[in-house]
Amino acid sequence: MTLKTSWTFGSGRLEITQGDLTRSQADGIVNAANSRLAGGGGVDGAIHAAAGPKLLEACQEIIRKQGILPPGRAAITPGFNLKARWVIHAVGPVWQGGARSEDKLLASAYSECLDLAEGNGLSSLAFPAISCGAYGYPIELAAPIALETLAKGLIQEKVRIAAMCLFSKQAFGTWSKIANEIFGPPPLMERP
Repeated sequence: MTLKTSWTFGSGRLEITQGDLTRSQADGIVNAANSRLAGGGGVDGAIHAAAGPKLLEACQEIIRKQGILPPGRAAITPGFNLKARWVIHAVGPVWQGGARSEDKLLASAYSECLDLAEGNGLSSLAFPAISCGAYGYPIELAAPIALETLAKGLIQEKVRIAAMCLFSKQAFGTWSKIANEIFGPPPLMERP
């Protein structure tokens, strides 16, 4: 059973869902990518596997044209075999204790995704917890940055729906709790 909570900002909606990002029905999904857009483990590997080999080819073309993407930056490709039409590849920072502008780089990664979504006509975008896996960013510190950046993007009408799609029920619970602390209780918890 999938879990979902949501908050309204302007005419947009911020959602936190539990589920498989690669099966998202959003116009676009965000890949927690590495700087070379080379695929990898975790969310990155799952997205590449689900999208098929053309995704890696499209990523390699971006790298050939503009070089590696530094942390805080993002690039867009088609979704190929995914339900989502687009994949936005966001490079988050590696956690190094918090004194190396990790907070600004993480906010930038989320913000660039919203800008690319708006610029390419996407109305809904689903995100993973960027930098919270192999890059070691503590969820308690990353979640407020992500959620506040998404809320700001919704108020600015960059997208209509911004969703945090978290694979485990535990991650869903943690992100929902933090969102509740920031935004207050959601109007309701949905169980579709």
